[in-house]
Amino acid sequence: MDVQAYAKINLGLRVTAKRADGYHDIETIFQTISLHDTLTFTSAERLTLTCDAPGIPTDERNLVLRAARAAGAPPVAIALQKRIPAGGGLGGGSSDAAATLRALGCEDANVALQLGSDVPFFLVGGTAYATGRGERLVPLPSLAGVPLILVFPPERVGTARAYAMLRRFSPPLGLERVRAMIDDDLLGYATELINDFEEPIFAALPHLATIKTRLYELGAAWAGMSGSGSTIVGAFRDGGDRDAALAALGNGNAVAAATTAATRS
Repeated sequence: MDVQAYAKINLGLRVTAKRADGYHDIETIFQTISLHDTLTFTSAERLTLTCDAPGIPTDERNLVLRAARAAGAPPVAIALQKRIPAGGGLGGGSSDAAATLRALGCEDANVALQLGSDVPFFLVGGTAYATGRGERLVPLPSLAGVPLILVFPPERVGTARAYAMLRRFSPPLGLERVRAMIDDDLLGYATELINDFEEPIFAALPHLATIKTRLYELGAAWAGMSGSGSTIVGAFRDGGDRDAALAALGNGNAVAAATTAATRS
């Protein structure tokens, strides 16, 4: 059985408070996109994981194995074909975990949350308003079909490091405001779709800010960093504008074209 595990982007990410348990409260719009990994499940004598990407652990450090055990997996061999860059703020590991849970017949959000804060989203997919640690989800009207450019800088910013670098918290927009923005034209509210991680991370890695600026210069309606980075995303009004911008970026950047997707892992 082959299962696709779709990446996500964050259309804005506000860190609203630090909690007594050490976690942070956030507000974001999660959106699945067409970029995906593929997991192949084959009957076997014991549970194993292989991966085609160098540097990806295939032992208990990998959420796929932990998800398989949490789902009470029968003996299966899992082959992971990676296309989502690791550590880029696109949720690849969490999506792989959610895809594994679903493939093995477990769609329990509590089990998913034990694996990671955004794993429950990948059981739902599509477009969702997220608060808490990212696990409190409200489905939103679909934003499928928006053309995207993903730029993958070589640097990776660990989530723990990103939170340690935070300089401020932002007030939440609130669900009703987000719904109104989507009903009108979400991409027309780019100035409100802020990511609180950008200020400190751009200060440490200023060329990321340059990439964001360049995407706007090339016609992006909205551009920003996904999650805690380091992937920079540009959203365009139509595919022609996106393709022209992609060509103009040249060969100096690792880039990919994608679209928003109304799907789950």
